[in-house]
Amino acid sequence: MGCCVSTSSRSTCSTRSHGEAVSPTCFEIGFCGQKRTKRTFSDHVIPLQHLPSLPNRIFTNGKSRTSCIFTQQGRKGINQDAMIVWEDFMSEDVTFCGVFDGHGPHGHLVARKVRDALPLKLLSSVHTNQSRQNESGTTCFKANSKKPDGGDSEKDGSAEGRLNSLWRESFLKSYKAMDKELRSHPNLDCFCSGSTAVTIVKQGSNLFLGYIGDSRAIMGSKDTNGSMVAIQLTVDLKPDLPREAERIKRCKGRVFALQDEPEVPRVWLPFDDAPGLAMARAFGDFCLKEYGVISIPEFSYRTLTERDQFIVLASDGVWDVLTNEEVVEIVSSAPSRSSAARILVDSAAREWKLKYPTSKMDDCAVVCLFLDGKMDSESDYEEQGFSSATFQSNHSGNVMESDDGQKSEPSLQRNFTVRSSESDNYGRMVAPDYEGNADTDRVAGEDQNWSGLEGVTRVNSLVQLPRFSEERPNP
Repeated sequence: MGCCVSTSSRSTCSTRSHGEAVSPTCFEIGFCGQKRTKRTFSDHVIPLQHLPSLPNRIFTNGKSRTSCIFTQQGRKGINQDAMIVWEDFMSEDVTFCGVFDGHGPHGHLVARKVRDALPLKLLSSVHTNQSRQNESGTTCFKANSKKPDGGDSEKDGSAEGRLNSLWRESFLKSYKAMDKELRSHPNLDCFCSGSTAVTIVKQGSNLFLGYIGDSRAIMGSKDTNGSMVAIQLTVDLKPDLPREAERIKRCKGRVFALQDEPEVPRVWLPFDDAPGLAMARAFGDFCLKEYGVISIPEFSYRTLTERDQFIVLASDGVWDVLTNEEVVEIVSSAPSRSSAARILVDSAAREWKLKYPTSKMDDCAVVCLFLDGKMDSESDYEEQGFSSATFQSNHSGNVMESDDGQKSEPSLQRNFTVRSSESDNYGRMVAPDYEGNADTDRVAGEDQNWSGLEGVTRVNSLVQLPRFSEERPNP
């Protein structure tokens, strides 16, 4: 299913309908008022297959102007984590970041699909909402708010309140559209596969967050004494949170932990001890959507200050073994900013071996966004052992080799399921192939069987697959 949107990513200012000039910090994505100063390449529609050629968008191990990202495969099979940083997301001084942790037999495909499609859906939602406000006479929003605290705006009538409302609605609509696309996708089986999402948009000094699942965002900030402190920006949406558990039980789902892992609450079907999902919200996982698992994101907003240094997004492979304070310490003490994400993943890998030597290490994905917009020089980056192939734009869309030796896809140009001539675990036939070059995608899935249900179950998002397809027994 295609997804495209028209945006304006490099505009520096705009004009209102009566011709008055607007500050370059004005929130605009090319359609504020009736006039625009110029058109750019991104004023045109962006199909999914063109995403790899877009500048200022990275999704494999490497760095950008203001960030570094890194992922490493665990010991469960194919890496099911995905990540993205998209600078100049809709205009200058706007950055989108996201980390997506897939689970289930096709979780790697779900995570990559969400990585590619969700930002475009968010752009489309913002475009629609902003156009509606323009038609009602609402003017542009300033990107730099002067609100001192980090809470939600109390007065929706203010410009800041309207900006907050616009992004809240846009996040809600885009997440809903993303899950709807996954449900109706003809070739991507999301019945017992899904993904978390933690996504942020930094627009000037405004920070907007939308998230589902147990991937987490934190911020490193300086206190009044100049010492680094950790500020958790999101809540791990686990099934045992009172509000989450109440909703799930109201929908006839069950929440309990296994005896050998009492610290991991899971969601179970009402009539089967499956699948045991270790989160209360996720994309996909449609076997549980009637029983309380939802894809509605939590949304939050805060105003950044000069004390705020960096933001870290990471999958639970990091948070299972490192505290927020340890993560802030590791990132802030990294020898170079461009190496921070990789050093953090390396630290998590060491902790896995020390704390859980009998467990299968989980996949880890990290995004480090530095809020002052400064990064190291290119020479410093290469000294850290990164190959230039990991951060140069891949305009051809071919499979690239990442630092940890994995084959990584630069973009999900087409979706596919694990090939098989037999029925899958749900009793349904797996789609034999997708359109296009089969050899390109084969390296991602073949010879790397999904083994998330093996070994110690503590670190698995799913315990076992249901013993039924989409039919349920009569009550």
